[in-house]
Amino acid sequence: MADNYHVVPNNGDWSVKKEGAGKASRNFDTQKEAIDYARNHAREEKVELLIHGRNGQIRERDSYGNDPFPPKG
Repeated sequence: MADNYHVVPNNGDWSVKKEGAGKASRNFDTQKEAIDYARNHAREEKVELLIHGRNGQIRERDSYGNDPFPPKG
């Protein structure tokens, strides 16, 4: 299974972390830059993108993988 990408706050900046990685893939000055970078990689790898707010809570998620259709539930 592929690892998802997370955009997380990091001491006033924003980092892109891949699940299971010990370190951030890249650091950015703005959340928008981090989201753009992570979204491109999530699309290429067909995984999920999880965007965290400044408080660390997930505020948005986008899936680029093989979602079941129709969705369950």
